[in-house]
Amino acid sequence: MRAVVFERFGEPAEVREVADPQPAEHGVVVRVEATGLCRSDWHGWQGHDPDITLPHVPGHELAGVVEAVGARVTGRRPGDRVTVPFVCACGTCPSCAAGDQQVCERQTQPGFTHWGSFAQYVALDHADVNLVGIPDGMAFATAASLGCRFATAFRAVVQQGRVAAGEWVAVHGCGGVGLSAVMIAAASGARVIAVDVSPQALDLARRFGATECVDAGRTQDTAEAIRDLTGGGAHLSLDALGSPATCAASVDGLRRRGRHVQVGLLPSSTGTTPVPMARVIALELELLGSHGMAAHTYPPMLELVGAGVLCPDLLVTSTIPLDAAPQALAALGTAPGSGVTVVEPWS
Repeated sequence: MRAVVFERFGEPAEVREVADPQPAEHGVVVRVEATGLCRSDWHGWQGHDPDITLPHVPGHELAGVVEAVGARVTGRRPGDRVTVPFVCACGTCPSCAAGDQQVCERQTQPGFTHWGSFAQYVALDHADVNLVGIPDGMAFATAASLGCRFATAFRAVVQQGRVAAGEWVAVHGCGGVGLSAVMIAAASGARVIAVDVSPQALDLARRFGATECVDAGRTQDTAEAIRDLTGGGAHLSLDALGSPATCAASVDGLRRRGRHVQVGLLPSSTGTTPVPMARVIALELELLGSHGMAAHTYPPMLELVGAGVLCPDLLVTSTIPLDAAPQALAALGTAPGSGVTVVEPWS
């Protein structure tokens, strides 16, 4: 098969022929029809993830068709249209038994713990626990965007953030996760403030339901701007980018007893991230993490997509062939872009 491979962290990846994967007894091999290009892939390419061993194939946000099935798989068969969370759970550890597969103690992640989906085929573990069926009418590009960014945003806003109609929600960073969060919070009846340095990203945020937008590149103090716009601060705020500055601004922009959800990765290369804990104590703020979404919790999200309440397909702003993926991956470091770029490995 053809795949994107890099031999050294931070050095150019290339598309080349590699061996086709084989399914584990509990796993499957999926023919990849679409896979999202995510900033997490860039972090992996830069060497920020300790699970990656070289040489490596990135990619973790995918949709496709089951090609081969392991001997112990009972719930899937070749030809099934599927997607998968980026956290693949083992299904048997105490966290999985409690229904918290997104923090599985023995989790695997395509594109990190093993070769990923920037390829024509990808192996996925524990298929009966992790695979999610795709409705016949859903495009593969749309389904691919669910596995990481949209599902991550759904859990962050709805399950972890406990969004309520009428609340003010601030979203720092309007890439794929952030724009998904804007759409989901607005659909939940919240008033959304989108924060980004890109006018194009803010335009998309308005399109997806943002009530207010703050241009962080032109605003000296984004947290103060949010407090002014909301009459005291956001009820819920998300750092969807992942930087010391956006994390601190998200916490500083909250009102009393507000809730901060950290979604964007804070790589160790930036050092320890300072958090304004004096404000956390004085205002009784909640600090929460959000890490993907378990496969068994997908149905409510899929129902909203099917009903047209949520439209993840609108987040897909570009589609590229596999040969363009190495350059696009490298560009995420300096130009993260707006919306979701989808790679189609067979085009």
